[in-house]
This record gives sequence, structure tokens and C-alpha cells, in this order.
Amino acid sequence: MPTKELPVERRGTELRAAAAAASVPGAFGHRLLGLPGTHLAHVSFPSAGFLNRCTAPWHYWWQAHYLDCLLDAAQREGANKYDDGNKHDDGAAHRLRARRLLRTIRLRNGGRWRNSYYDDMAWLALAALRSADIAGTRPLTTLTAALASAHTPDLGGGLFWNTSRDFKNTPATAPAALYFARIGRTAEAAALIDWLFARLQDPATGLLLDGIRVPGEQLVTDIYTYNQGPVLGALLTLGDEQSLRRAEDLITAIATHLVQPDGTLRTHGGGDGGLFTGILVRYLALAALSAALPEATRRTARTLITTTACVLWEGRAEREVGGRRRRTVLVFPAVPGDPAGKGTVELSTQLQAWMIFEAAHVAGGAAARL
Repeated sequence: MPTKELPVERRGTELRAAAAAASVPGAFGHRLLGLPGTHLAHVSFPSAGFLNRCTAPWHYWWQAHYLDCLLDAAQREGANKYDDGNKHDDGAAHRLRARRLLRTIRLRNGGRWRNSYYDDMAWLALAALRSADIAGTRPLTTLTAALASAHTPDLGGGLFWNTSRDFKNTPATAPAALYFARIGRTAEAAALIDWLFARLQDPATGLLLDGIRVPGEQLVTDIYTYNQGPVLGALLTLGDEQSLRRAEDLITAIATHLVQPDGTLRTHGGGDGGLFTGILVRYLALAALSAALPEATRRTARTLITTTACVLWEGRAEREVGGRRRRTVLVFPAVPGDPAGKGTVELSTQLQAWMIFEAAHVAGGAAARL
């Protein structure tokens, strides 16, 4: 038995997160080419045939967020303390899977960490940094150098999106800024954040736009939920007066412009977009925990998370996983308010739901401590 009984609401958020933490690896996880000690996630369920899987995209950056989700689960389970004298899984299984996943990402990527996209590398650098702390792996310093190389004076600053170096954007600059802030390179992080607010903040909404193409400085004005998330994370990590004021204003802008009539956060369908709102929610959970923000702002962040999580949970469905040992897993909708689909389910949308359930549990803990 736990030493301290969780409130009913907290037990509910924990059960939802635990269900996702069991279902997503159960439906998508596999050994790479059947090799012992490896772990990777298929990008769809049911997965394609073996030959198709070998040639299909494997989505490096989806795997990075899978790693983050495993670390979320390890932290959540590790927080449970027991006093009945028996041994319990305190997140060890998730930590082991995380270590295997990180090794397998490198193996699947041709034995190297780098790829052609700086946003991909920033996400993996962030996840690997957490993994070093939680699962005992090593930080990926080679990615630090790669990210620093993409921060140039062109267009006044910011990070290039990929090695073609024809587009500087929020998707690469924001997670790189967060990464630099977390490793103590605060001047570099602050410069990236200042560039984003100077060049890519939408004056009408206060949200961050997508990017600027070169040559010609063509502004790309799309607004995505995930672009706001790592900016918020970087602001909270920097923690100075200006950054906290910007964080507060950004949460207000999110609550004003990125919310559906039912109170849930806007989502972006499937494919890469299936991850977007989960990423935003991950960093809203940091805001819900931040004593440096006004309580009204923290409450707004918590409400956005918990409302979205509740509606996603209501749309869940059961699916059977094949193989020698058939079992039942849960799948979740890509869009809150829709039922989970009966056909092919994408990994991205399931990671998004898992992130949101883990964030709801964290946000619920923040509320309980007030």
C-alpha cells in the first residue's frame, strides 16, 4: 500500500497516465530487426509488414518524444513509496526501456546521433538530458555542438531548421533555446528567445509564428500549438523578470487563441501534427508547477491541461494487440471530443495523449500542494 493515500482525483490522473504508459509501448514497441536489447516504436498500429517497416519513415523526432514519455512514467512511478515490505516496480521498467530506446535510436539512425534537421536534434538532446538524470544515460554533447552551429547571425539570429539553411523557425529555435537554458548556457538561450519575440511574435495574438525563409525574408505566419510550448519552457527556465512576464502573457495568449469552445486545446490532426498539442501541454505543466508565476496564471495552465485530458480520456477505445500473447490496449483520439478510430492509429497521436495524461497528473499534484 502507498504510505500516503492519494486523493480520488489524483488517483484518477495516475490511472490514466499508467494506462497510456502500458498501452503505447504495448501497441507500438518492438525490437529493431528482432535484436535483443533494442527497443523502438512502430509509427502506426497495426504496423505494416516487415519489408514495408524496413523502408518506411521511422520518425527520429517521434522517438525522441517517446523517450520523454517513458521518462515521465519513470518519474511518476518512482514517486510512489511503499511500506508493506515488498518490492515494487518504481519506474525501473520504464528506465530500462528508455535506455534501450536511446541506444536504438542511434542504431536506427545509422550509428550516429545527428540528422539533417536541427529541430529533431533539439528534441532528442532535451530528452537525452532528462534521460541522463532519470535513467543514467549520457548527455549527447555531439548534439550540443550541432545546435550551436545552426545559431548564426543570418536574419539577426535564430536557428536554422535543417542543414539546407534556407529557413529559420520557431520549431528549431525554441527547443534549442530550452536546451541551452537547461545546460546553463543562458546567454545563448536568452538571445534565441529575444530573437523569437523580436522577429516571430504575432502582434495580433501574442503567439509565436512559424518562421522566416531565406533568401527574401519571407515570413511564414502559421500558428501551431507546439511552437508555444518550448518557448514557455525556456522562459520559465531562464526565470528572470522579463522572461516570467513573457511567460505569463504567453499563457494568456494560448488560453485566448488556442482553445476550442469546449475548453480543450486545439489539436492538429495526425502525422507530425499529432504530437503538437501534447508538446504544448508538457510545458504548460511546468507553468502549473511554477511558484514564480501568479496563481491565476498557474490555474489557467492547469485548467487547459485537465480539461483536454478529461475529454481525450472519454474518447478512448479498446484494441487487441496480436502476436503469440494477445492482449488489450487502449487507443486515444487525435482530436478531443472525437472517438478513437478503429482503423490505423498513428504513434504521434498516442504519444500526444500520453503526454497530456502525464501532464494532468503533474498539474493535479501542483493543485494539491496549494
